[in-house]
Amino acid sequence: MEIADTIVLVIELVGTVAFALSGAVMAVQWRMDIFGVLVLGVCTAVGGGVIRDILLGITPPNTFRNPVYALVAALASSLIFFVGKSEPEIIISNRIQNLSLFNFFDAMGLGIFTVIGINTAIGAGYGDNAFLQMFVGVTTGVGGGILRDMLAGVTPLVLRKQIYASASFVGAALYACAYPFISHWLAMFLGAASVVLIRVLAARYCWNLPVAIPEEKAPRS
Repeated sequence: MEIADTIVLVIELVGTVAFALSGAVMAVQWRMDIFGVLVLGVCTAVGGGVIRDILLGITPPNTFRNPVYALVAALASSLIFFVGKSEPEIIISNRIQNLSLFNFFDAMGLGIFTVIGINTAIGAGYGDNAFLQMFVGVTTGVGGGILRDMLAGVTPLVLRKQIYASASFVGAALYACAYPFISHWLAMFLGAASVVLIRVLAARYCWNLPVAIPEEKAPRS
């Protein structure tokens, strides 16, 4: 395996762990059993990559050809389960000022998988199609989170007023636009870092996208 491939694999595994932790944290907070924690963690971690590969015609998706991603996600999810079982306050309480553990891990996963999605699109021969790169990058970034929220029975975060998919879009656009002019690795770093920074700041300062009907005026069920 070449050094570049090894670096990409490591980055993917970091993103896998980050998303698996975010899914497992939600599962523990919703008091799911260990199977539910594993399912939510693994689906969050690999869901975006599966959707990405299907869009690019990569079949079977890499997740099924290389089980290391699902295995790492399962191990990370198991860790959260046992931490939640022994020290539930660690999962329930905020460990970062005004930023929950869930949002922190989710921001990391979103940023990493956004740029990995674009990197995969470029590797598949679409290096001259910035629109496709950005679409695949955002889909890869938000796909796992959508599956997580749907399985947990909540409105997907990407469809709510919080800055989520838009952060992924900014990172994807930055990567796609910078890629032809600067180092490939620097473009990846700038794209991922911008996504994480926007998500962290949005959570810290309660930034939201505008909605048509304010919450106080929304009809009550």
